[in-house]
Amino acid sequence: MKMSLLIAAIAVVFTLSTANADRGSIPFKQGVEIFEPNQRAMLAWNGEEEILLLSTDLSASESTMVLEVLPLPSEPEVKEGDVEVFVRASEIINRMVAAEGGNTRGGKLAPGMAEREPAGEVTFHEKIGSHDIAVAHVLDRTGFIAWVGDYLDSAGVKSPTIPEPLKEVVDEYIEEGFTWFVFDVVSLAEEPKTSEAIQYRFKTDFLYYPLKITRTETGFTNVDLLILTPRLLSVFPGYPHKMISLPHDPVTIAGIELWGLSQDMYELLGKPKDAKLRIWRIAGDLASFETDLLAK
Repeated sequence: MKMSLLIAAIAVVFTLSTANADRGSIPFKQGVEIFEPNQRAMLAWNGEEEILLLSTDLSASESTMVLEVLPLPSEPEVKEGDVEVFVRASEIINRMVAAEGGNTRGGKLAPGMAEREPAGEVTFHEKIGSHDIAVAHVLDRTGFIAWVGDYLDSAGVKSPTIPEPLKEVVDEYIEEGFTWFVFDVVSLAEEPKTSEAIQYRFKTDFLYYPLKITRTETGFTNVDLLILTPRLLSVFPGYPHKMISLPHDPVTIAGIELWGLSQDMYELLGKPKDAKLRIWRIAGDLASFETDLLAK
């Protein structure tokens, strides 16, 4: 019975996340609430570069456009990803956990750019499915506010305003050397809509996942991340390791199976004989995230 429950829990792990935990968001209509009942994220890191694959289900209290903001440590390559990667990775974990007798690791769950200096520059702008994505190199808070304000103004938003908490957390990112931001505009309705998976590849000295950008949101979140690396990681200079729960022991995935999972991730990891795959679970109040997830 316990084994059946474990496999069932892992199988649905990427359909039950409850809130927005990777990006800050600005609805084009003031007072509109944004809901993100489901999010899926997979991170593959080789020690120098990371692939971050994201897909979310979004809805709003009324129809609106929304601008989502994703901070990154360096300029990313952006392209449409394969949402089936999440399904294939979950199936691999389910099969291997079952073969190993259902070993679990316990642990309590933690409760357009204006031409004004020094705004920076837009280095990428492309429509991918329902996403209108721009990558901007922002050098200071003034540049960030200018970009967002001009974009909302050009979209016909009357008296565009950026939430003060978002300004504050952007200041923190820029002070820490995070000067690359992805701006993603999507159209939302009251019915939840699954967005296309978007893949970001960027240089980073640590495995990275943004958490503190969500201090601009409210509510409790459960975040489940698929993590793929050549070896297990032990250094966590950001979000505390003790606050990360593992619903199962890490599994070893063979190189040929990794190739079938994602050729991009297989090549990122150097076409290895095998790699480590596991789920990291993070839970807490969105306003409580003071640091990002960093590991090596």
